[in-house]
Amino acid sequence: MSFTVYIIYSAAVDRLYVGQTSNLQDRLYRHNHSGSKSTKKANDWRVVYTEVFETRTEAIARENAIKRKKSREYMQKLIGER
Repeated sequence: MSFTVYIIYSAAVDRLYVGQTSNLQDRLYRHNHSGSKSTKKANDWRVVYTEVFETRTEAIARENAIKRKKSREYMQKLIGER
């Protein structure tokens, strides 16, 4: 099983969101259908960046590293490097 760190974007609220999951399709569905407190204000979330890891521990560490930057500019740089 692999784990994905992802960044999703909503044009409706012009926000980026970082998370990690073992099932990206299901998680994106839940984001778009009020399955998350942080993303419930929009339903047009789309995946703009992913990284895949072998363990949840690695994925959580990477998710937290991205979140610690507290920088939209940093996330946009990651997205642009794809």
